[in-house]
Amino acid sequence: MLTAPTVTHRREVPLTVPPPVPPLPEDRYGTRRRPRWVLPLLVAAVLLAGLGVAIVGYRSIGSPPIEGRQTAFQVIDDGSVWIRFQVVRKQPERPAVCIVRARSRDGEETGRKEVYVPAGARSVLAETVLRTSRRPVTGEVFGCSYEVPAYLAPATG
Repeated sequence: MLTAPTVTHRREVPLTVPPPVPPLPEDRYGTRRRPRWVLPLLVAAVLLAGLGVAIVGYRSIGSPPIEGRQTAFQVIDDGSVWIRFQVVRKQPERPAVCIVRARSRDGEETGRKEVYVPAGARSVLAETVLRTSRRPVTGEVFGCSYEVPAYLAPATG
């Protein structure tokens, strides 16, 4: 007996390409154009913002108006340290205050003192003895400022 060969039919799927979308009619919807002044305005705003950032950065990162740095120290005993420091200021006619501190071996602050620096030369050497709560291993300048507290300024009159 003759048998017919088995034929597997494939289904052919026609490929259809969607038709191109016609552009929107400009006369119906108009064009989306920015006014000519928008781009120069944006450029000017970005330049002004950049200038503002540069000014703020210069004032906060630039050279400080007053600076103090330790030049020498000597541990006197278990409860005190002698510190010599230099103060350099842009306005020598103004008095200043510097905060000096001592630290122990573990890095903790063991003493702090405000030192009055009278008006005078642009660069001044000052020294002080700082009492501490534990044995100090170093003495250093924490910072200086022109904002002298009233209790520290010498009495006038």
